[in-house]
Amino acid sequence: MNLLEKEELIKVKAEELENATPEEIIRWAVETFPNITFACSFGAEDVVLVDMLQKVSPSSDIFYLDTDFHFQETYETRDKIAAKYNLEFVRVSPQITPEEQAQQYGEELWKSEPNQCCNIRKVEPLTRILSQYDAWITGIRRDQAPTRANAKKVEYDYKFGLVKFNPIADWTSEDVWNYIRENDIIYNPLHDRHFPSIGCEQCTRAVMPGEDPRAGRWSGSDKTECGLHK
Repeated sequence: MNLLEKEELIKVKAEELENATPEEIIRWAVETFPNITFACSFGAEDVVLVDMLQKVSPSSDIFYLDTDFHFQETYETRDKIAAKYNLEFVRVSPQITPEEQAQQYGEELWKSEPNQCCNIRKVEPLTRILSQYDAWITGIRRDQAPTRANAKKVEYDYKFGLVKFNPIADWTSEDVWNYIRENDIIYNPLHDRHFPSIGCEQCTRAVMPGEDPRAGRWSGSDKTECGLHK
């Protein structure tokens, strides 16, 4: 299937699947693009999708970007989920260690050049892993940020050159937590400590009452995305 054929198929399916359930979208995704992967951050949305994917296509790959800077709670959540579903997450690491990064770019790059830090520890590793697949699944939701408001359930990801599925794009935070409670899903305990969005430990803080849910990410700067989603 060439790019024009993919674009036409995606346009049609984006309309057809707009009102489909996440499970229906995942099923069509894995059947149409067997060489597919799911990018898991172990946040609330992604643990929901792990559960769904295990029910629909348990053999599909699931990877995570190990920036070396995650909260300990995030790694513990990873291990508990892996044990529950008897699965092995694909670990994707940066090409340089934190120590090498400090030597090459200076200490605490996330403070002086946060975009460069994200490029080294997230964007480059993501580009590398996605080059091995024809499609990927993400947990982004439209109401998470203005930059995600126009996300389609099915779209072509021109940045990384493959098909992208956002099965819960139209879900609210309440929808996510209802699914977690109803299905007894393991989740990151930091969510219970006012961390609605969880990234690297150095760049994530708790969110105060009344603040935007993503206010805890790169607090004090105008940065709102790490570069994984356009």
